[in-house]
This record gives sequence, structure tokens and C-alpha cells, in this order.
Amino acid sequence: MEPDTVEKLNLFLNVGLPFLALLLAYFIGSLLERRHFARIRKREDEHFGFPVVTFDRMPADWDAASSRLVNGSIVISLDYFKRVIAGLRAIVGGRIKTYEPLLERARREALLRMIEAARHDGYDGIFNVRLETSRLANASGDGKGTAGVEMLAFGTAVKFKSRFDSSDRI
Repeated sequence: MEPDTVEKLNLFLNVGLPFLALLLAYFIGSLLERRHFARIRKREDEHFGFPVVTFDRMPADWDAASSRLVNGSIVISLDYFKRVIAGLRAIVGGRIKTYEPLLERARREALLRMIEAARHDGYDGIFNVRLETSRLANASGDGKGTAGVEMLAFGTAVKFKSRFDSSDRI
């Protein structure tokens, strides 16, 4: 090979290939994120009207026959492109916008999983709902950065003694 061709190949391998990998990660990550949000919206519509409240005491008009702890959790990660952008933003400080959709997806998905668990077991509502978040993995070996987070939603599911219309509930 000619020296000029070798130089161009090295330039592509050192600059072009990493750039293409970032670009590919961006498009694939964005597509997956949009699809996940669409599935979340559909499932939220299916569970519209199911009472889920953060009150630490059961509402007075809920006449419970039984109750139990229910939970839903998800482990979710940023795509490589967003992780790189977040790392750059962490250097200068300020709001890290790339984490916001990640946490929104995690929060909504964990709540949906909790609701689905309660409905699957025949419960009519959930009170005392709480959310916990934890960093689950390191993006690098130095203990800094976040590769993924876990979101846990939990609450007290109740079965009502008598059924009533969801519009009568809180």
C-alpha cells in the first residue's frame, strides 16, 4: 500500500470508525427509547382510573378486605452515545439532560409493573406508593460514572370489600 492510503486508513480507523459507532449508537438508542415510551403510553392508557396514591394512610372511603405489599422494578441503561455526552457534561457541571428520559422511562415502567402485579392478583388500588432509585453499575473500572440504574416502585395494594366505580375513588 502507498503511504497516503495507509495514512487515510489510519485516520478512518482512529477518527471515522469511533464517530460512526457513536452515530449508530445515537440512532439505535433513540429508536429504542421512542418505542419504549410508546409502549409505556399504551399500557398507562390500559390502567387509567386504577387508583394509585402516595398517601401513607389508606383513604377513608376505601373499605379494604385485604392488603399486601406489591412492587415493580426495572434495570435500565443509557446508550453509549448518551453516556459519552453525560460524561462530557459532568466535566463542566450543570443539568445532565441525557439522564432525564432514562429516569422518566424507569419511573413510569416501575410504576406500571407494580400496578400490573396488583391487578393480576385482583387488587383494586394501591396506597403508600414509594419510589427508590439506585445506581447499579459503573460505566468504568474507576468506580465513577453510571452505566445503569434500578428503579423500584412499591406500595400497599388493597382489595375492596365492595366494588364501586373508579370515579367514586380519589
